[in-house]
Order: sequence, then structure tokens, then C-alpha cells
Amino acid sequence: MKRVFYISDDLDDLELVEYELELSGISPPQIHVLTDKDADVSSHHHLHPVKSFMRNDIVHSTEIGAVIGVVAAVLVLLIAYLSGAVAAVGWLPFIMLAIVMLGFITWEGGLFGIQELHYQFRRFKQVLSSGQHVLMVDVEPNQELTLANVTLAHDKLKPAGTGKAPPHWLISLQNQWAKMKRTMP
Repeated sequence: MKRVFYISDDLDDLELVEYELELSGISPPQIHVLTDKDADVSSHHHLHPVKSFMRNDIVHSTEIGAVIGVVAAVLVLLIAYLSGAVAAVGWLPFIMLAIVMLGFITWEGGLFGIQELHYQFRRFKQVLSSGQHVLMVDVEPNQELTLANVTLAHDKLKPAGTGKAPPHWLISLQNQWAKMKRTMP
């Protein structure tokens, strides 16, 4: 999958684009609007805003923290082994220290990510602060022509590049969840 970004300053037009995309077979979990004007988006019932959890860089920063934590844990164990301290007190204190360091550094990475805009959205920081909106569409290769046909009919949309989309299985899971919610009484 590929994520395609567009910039617009007209939420009414974005709502129409989203409606046309859905009529063309692109599912709602594939379409999101990133904006600093969440109240305005909520008044457009057909628009799907980016969830606050996904706006921040929590997941990405936690992953980076986990990698750094693994390196730190391995260093603790390596230093303990090379210094000969293991012979004196055994492995248990050093394994516990390595686990604590791994957990703490991973946690710190997540805390750092809460404060940061998602790494894919940082390039739009100035666009968002100027009051414009970013339309994000996650498409399969066979949906790219559909996306192009719909977006070309809207002059207010400006292409803003591409990025990494969530995995296909996640979009499928969201589609299944939406179907299940519709069938529940």
C-alpha cells in the first residue's frame, strides 16, 4: 500500500472528495483528514479525522526506544561479563538491570513520542498551522487510477507527496470491524 497526501483549505470539498472515493470503492479506513481544526472537521460528518493517538509519534518513538533499550541491555550484560563481576555475584542482578534498562528506555521513547507530531506528518507542520488540511488516502496499486480520477476533478486539492501506509492487514481488520459494528443491533 501507498499513502498519498493532498493539501486543501476547503473542508466541504474534502468531504465531497471522500464521498466520491468511497463510492469508487476506497473504504473509509483508507481515508483520513489531518488538521489543527478538529472542531471544523467534526461538523463535516462524512470526514474521518486522524485519531489523536495516530497523530503523535508514540508507536514510532517507542520502537526506537526499544532498539536503544536492547542495545543498552546487551551492553550491561557484556560489561558485566567482561569485567568479571558475573563470577562474583552471578548473572541475576545484571539480567534484572538489563531488563529494567530495556523497559525504562522503551517507556521513555514512548513518552518522547507523545510530545511529537508523527514522523510522517512533520513535513506538514507549517501547512497545518496556516489553517489548511491534509487529506491522506491509503491505496493499493490497483486503486491508484481510481484515486487519480477522483482527485483530478477537484482543483482545490494540491498533491503533497506520498508516504508509508499502514499494513494491508490493518486496513482489512478495520474494514471487518466496521462491518461487524453495522450488523450489531
